Amino acid sequence: MKFSKIFLFFTALCATSQPLLAVEKTISRQNKEQNMMTEHQQNLREIYLAGGCFWGVEAYMERIYGVKNAVSGYANGNRDKTSYALLAVTDHAEVVKVTYDTNQISLDKLLQYYFKVIDPTSVNKQGNDRGRQYRTGIYYQDSADKIIIDRAIATLQTKYKNKIQIEVEPLKNYTEAEEYHQDYLKKNPNGYCHIDITQADEPMINEKDYPKPSDETLKATLTPLQYSVTQKKHTERSFSNEYWDNFQPGIYVDITTGEPLFSSNDKFESGCGWPSFTHPIAKEVVHYQTDNSFNMQRTEVLSRSGQAHLGHVFDDGPKDKGGLRYCINSASIKFIPLADMEKAGYGYLVKTIKK
Repeated sequence: MKFSKIFLFFTALCATSQPLLAVEKTISRQNKEQNMMTEHQQNLREIYLAGGCFWGVEAYMERIYGVKNAVSGYANGNRDKTSYALLAVTDHAEVVKVTYDTNQISLDKLLQYYFKVIDPTSVNKQGNDRGRQYRTGIYYQDSADKIIIDRAIATLQTKYKNKIQIEVEPLKNYTEAEEYHQDYLKKNPNGYCHIDITQADEPMINEKDYPKPSDETLKATLTPLQYSVTQKKHTERSFSNEYWDNFQPGIYVDITTGEPLFSSNDKFESGCGWPSFTHPIAKEVVHYQTDNSFNMQRTEVLSRSGQAHLGHVFDDGPKDKGGLRYCINSASIKFIPLADMEKAGYGYLVKTIKK
């Protein structure tokens, strides 16, 4: 009886094996097509970065918005293959293969993150590490990337007296590092790291991503109140403006350019009737100038890219948060709720917002 059941089972399995294989092939093909579509939508690219010990660089890169994967490896030595034990012989650099989505982060912005955690003027050393394997380098596969890299390094050079020592070459002789090197700091949370990987969490807002429109465009797109406040330095009425009592999670951006300016994390009720913040979302996104109007001496706050009048900053804010009060016109800003930040192009700031 047991034999006959087994026989019938295998007979049925053989009879259905061809349809099952056909279904599996169809599912496999659909999955591949879906992956290809996802990759197309993501527009994935690769760059290889050397910045000292790859344990920290890998962990740092993985925290950056738009980076989809980071893998430790060795590159640009004098042999096709190498290993950790042979680096002194093959002259490979410790690198991190960074796969990123250009729809979420540009190569230029990714390089700005890279520059934050290296000493670009040192030769064959980063942190406590010494040797050729710890040299800095940017290795590319697409010649179009070199134009971006060269421009970024030229800009970086203006900030240093000593010569930038970052090696820029086409990628060659890449070898993926041994498994025990991959995700090293995840496996060993207290392991050695020569950089502060939390710097990846600090907002990086590029001014050139938010260019100022022409005056004609501003007149056509802004309301009369928004134009008079941002361009003529007028002030809206207190307690009857749009955001004075809004405390939803999200960010506030320049109404003229869209550049992020303030976070809901730093908004507080000051009693003045205008939106009040303890500090901007990043110190570089606002500028200051002395305002002597109305027989008073105040510090005017302007947006960086748009140079729009935002309001004023005073020293009567919460002492435990720095003591400043940024008194900002609602007409100068636009609120982007947390739920809308991703689709509005501010996904890179989502993780900075407290819910």
